[in-house]
Amino acid sequence: MGMNDMVRFFRQMTGKLGSHIYAGMPPHSNPQQMSFLRQLQKEMKEGNSLDCPLEELPVVVFDLETTGFYPEKGDGIISIGAVKVIGSRILDDEVFYSLINPEIPVPTNVLTLTSITEKELMAAPKTSEVLIEFLNFIGSSVLVAHHAKHELAFMKKFTSSHLRFNFEHRVIDTSFLIKLFQPVVSSLPLEQICIECGIEVNDRHHALSDAKMAANLWTFYLKKAREQDYRNLREVYEYLSLIR
Repeated sequence: MGMNDMVRFFRQMTGKLGSHIYAGMPPHSNPQQMSFLRQLQKEMKEGNSLDCPLEELPVVVFDLETTGFYPEKGDGIISIGAVKVIGSRILDDEVFYSLINPEIPVPTNVLTLTSITEKELMAAPKTSEVLIEFLNFIGSSVLVAHHAKHELAFMKKFTSSHLRFNFEHRVIDTSFLIKLFQPVVSSLPLEQICIECGIEVNDRHHALSDAKMAANLWTFYLKKAREQDYRNLREVYEYLSLIR
């Protein structure tokens, strides 16, 4: 059976496998993985995070370390770090961290910046393996990241190219809540804005450490939002749409 025949076979069997989820089956896929990705896509469509009370809102704050800034030009991911947060409570025992072998040369300045060695990356799992583990960790949760456009671009590119998965998670930048109090907010480095908020800076450019710092930043401003009587994400979106 050829690759195209196999794809048609699975679509006929499930009756629900849309081309927007899979453009084909990557060589590493298996039935369990396919089933998981289909279920996750379904949960994403059914979920509604906008009306969840802020103090009960589950999010995953994450960070990627990458070989550069342009996934469409060949840059890759070398590590992922993440921590779960419910409302303003950081779940320190609910964390994710993994190095990734990007299978491309990594610039020396990136290795120096992240304190990751070529030897460590050579021994690390491949991108597709880590992405599946990460998707399993985050489920259908809302995601939060500092300078989130960077993370979103890489997640869209690599879940599509390695898993044939349409990445539709809501990804919120840390500046989302900050703009409630500083409407004209600059794109400040993570360490600078953390210092301004009295948040301790540790192991900068380590994916998990950066995720934890971003989580502290998120919860810092979530508490301030609750003090100003914002009840959920919908109310924040509605207010921000008025001041743009």
